[in-house]
Amino acid sequence: MPPIEDHPLRYELSNELHARPFPTVGAEAEAIWLAIKRPNDAAARDREADRQHLLALLDRHGAQHPQPGATHYSGKIGRHDLKWESHTEFVTYTILSAGLGERPFDPAIWAALPEDWLAAAPGQRITSAQVRILRRPGNDATITQALRDWFEPESLAASAVLDDSAVIASDFRIDAGGHMRFAIFAGAETGPARIGRILQRLCEVETYKAMAMLGLPRARDLNAAMARIDGGLSALLDEMSQETAAPEAALEQLLTLATDLETLMSRAAFRFGATGAYEAIVNQRVQVLRENRFNGHQTFAEFMMRRFDPAMRTVKSTERQLRSMTDRAQRASDLLRTKVEVGRSAQNQEVLASMDRRAALQLRLQETVEGLSVVAISYYGVNLLAYLLAPLAYRAGIEKPTLTALLVLPVIAAVWLLTRRIRKAMH
Repeated sequence: MPPIEDHPLRYELSNELHARPFPTVGAEAEAIWLAIKRPNDAAARDREADRQHLLALLDRHGAQHPQPGATHYSGKIGRHDLKWESHTEFVTYTILSAGLGERPFDPAIWAALPEDWLAAAPGQRITSAQVRILRRPGNDATITQALRDWFEPESLAASAVLDDSAVIASDFRIDAGGHMRFAIFAGAETGPARIGRILQRLCEVETYKAMAMLGLPRARDLNAAMARIDGGLSALLDEMSQETAAPEAALEQLLTLATDLETLMSRAAFRFGATGAYEAIVNQRVQVLRENRFNGHQTFAEFMMRRFDPAMRTVKSTERQLRSMTDRAQRASDLLRTKVEVGRSAQNQEVLASMDRRAALQLRLQETVEGLSVVAISYYGVNLLAYLLAPLAYRAGIEKPTLTALLVLPVIAAVWLLTRRIRKAMH
């Protein structure tokens, strides 16, 4: 192929597709993961602080640092494997440990994340979980007994996944240590790569579920404010229909309510949008597990349908209601603004009609004044000309009264024509 210049981002974008490989996990292993999120403005956080927190953990174990600006990292810390990822609103730490302790879900593995290091985290824990990975015994009754011992039966979800290659289980409850619990029973033919994919899916389901649930308290907080605004909006619309309120005052109140609604919308837009995106990821991750029912237990999909979906429907309902109220306030504002403009147009017409009447009166007054002015100017003009022409008239034998009489009409005509010309020139 002849040489051609590559786009400067070609290799970077291509490598991004392979930058987050699934972990490789053998059976008889344990895993923990931790998701950390800033309480406010997490999407605009200082990501370098997250990276420095990671470096502090790596330095304790003398591990190699990631590249500057990296958003993911995999490496060894002591006898554990570490996977770190930076997401839009949170960072996750996944630690894998080969071998199983005698005590199920032994908290000793959490010693890989020192307490003082956790206390210095640039954010708060949004979720954490511990996974126990075992070989699937030949007798499913053994699995059933283990699930009964490890999980709360009322909320237990368990299913066979990926063409019966493994059994997964969880009750999605926080245990005494403050963590979620998951169990993976891998079949004899299930390799480390497939176990790693299952583990990754479980991590993503729990993390994105926790992130999606952040929209629920926001929706509940909005409901109280929306109820107050909705009451004021309904009362104002009733007054508009009965025409008991002044349009200008009603418009001002309506604009205040519309501003409040827009403020609520702007504050909730990001969280509601993120909730919808996280919900879609959760549902997609559960779907790709290809679940089958295991010993009559509810599947992960059924658990999400019964426990997770109602919360998401509440968020969506609140978002739709907020948008509906915003649109309703906008339509009412448009109608009321039109009403105010029509009223002002009528007032303007009355003002213009009054101005026309005043202009007509002024014109008449001006014409009257002009007529009087012609008389006055003509009077002084006749007298001046009479004095000017008196010597000549005396020689011609014309008396002054006669001269004055002869000058009256020509002077009046001249003054009238001059005044008319000046008025035309001004207009």
